[in-house]
Formats: sequence, structure tokens, C-alpha cells
Amino acid sequence: MKVGIIVFPGSNCDSDCLYAFRDILDVQAFYIWHKDKDLKKADLIILPGGFSYGDYLKCGAIAKLSPVMDLVYSFAIKGGYVLGICNGFQILVEMGLLPGALLRNRDLKFICKNTFIKCVNNNTKFTSTIENKNILNIPIAHKAGNYFIDDKGLKDLYNNNQVVFKYCDSNGFIDEKSNPNGSKDNIAGITNQQGNVLGMMPHPERAIENLLGSEDGISICHSIIRSL
Repeated sequence: MKVGIIVFPGSNCDSDCLYAFRDILDVQAFYIWHKDKDLKKADLIILPGGFSYGDYLKCGAIAKLSPVMDLVYSFAIKGGYVLGICNGFQILVEMGLLPGALLRNRDLKFICKNTFIKCVNNNTKFTSTIENKNILNIPIAHKAGNYFIDDKGLKDLYNNNQVVFKYCDSNGFIDEKSNPNGSKDNIAGITNQQGNVLGMMPHPERAIENLLGSEDGISICHSIIRSL
């Protein structure tokens, strides 16, 4: 299995993703510069977190225009697996590979803390090793993580089983109090209709060792490896 990690000017979680897959999971992983025009036969493409192009104009709006993104778009449309984390989620939405929008957090402040998310759909390539309704302790770090979609779009997400993660409390209870950023229906991660593209705001690559406070994120990585 080969994992390609796209690096943009301003990416800051690319090394975390590389460490998770290469050093912890012993998978062949490598960087792909945003100007490259070759995905190097990767089986999985990761769009990491950070502040691509300084988040100027709108988060992810400039990154989607990078030369390599045409290849990523074609790769995804043909069924290739793509994981967008935080800023990567924002880019996927800007590209039109995922529906909705990422708005400024409800309190307009940058949030960096551990949070709990519930896996509400383990029937995906990204969550197959996670027990359904399992609660994961995964950190977030964003200022524009407030996921928005209109009512029709939300209904479509549920009809197509695209909602994968929701913010919750330590007991798995989902309510407004456990929603850190104001996201619609506490949504923390979704897939496209085909199920080969996942976007999520929490950072699983920052929760792969107990030394970091949690290793719950590694279950997502294991799911991907087993699927591919």
C-alpha cells in the first residue's frame, strides 16, 4: 500500500501524517508537492491539516487550484481513496468532492483541544474496524470547522449514509453542549456518495500513541489499510 500526502505552502500536519503511516503503521508513505503532476501510484491520497496558502480569501479556496489537484480530483472521481483532515476537509468541500461548507466557528475563535466524536457509520472503508457507536478521543485545531449544509443537503447525507462522525460527550451523548464549533447536527466527518472520499475536522494522526493523550485515531488508519 502506498500513501501520498499532498504538501501545500502552509501545511503543518503533513509530517504527522507521514509519521503515523510510515513509522507507526509501517506503510510506504511519501510527500507529494502541490506543484507535482504525478501521484506516484498512491493508493490513498491525504490532504493534511494546516493553513494552505495562509487561508487567504477562504480556507481551501486557493489550494484547490494547485496543479496537483486536477490529478487528485480525477483520482477521486475514478474511485481512488482520499482522506481530507481539517484543512484537507475544507479543500475537498471547495473542490466539490464533498457537499456543504466550512464556516467560521460559532464563537469566531480558534479551537485547539481534545474532543470526543462518535462513529455513527462503520460501514465505510475508513471506519470498518471501528465498532458502531464507538466513541473516539480525537483532537481538533481549527477556526473554520463549523460544518454547514442546507436542510435538503442534510437529508441527502442521511439518506445516502454519508455522515460518519459526530461530536459527542465522553458518554457518547450528542447535543449542543458537546458541539465545539456549531456544526450542523454535530457533524464532524462525512464521505461522498461513493464512500471513497472522507473529510473530517478532527485530527486522527494526532491521536496514534498514548504518549499524545490518545491512540483512538489509529483505528481509522487501520480501517484504511485493511480496506486497501
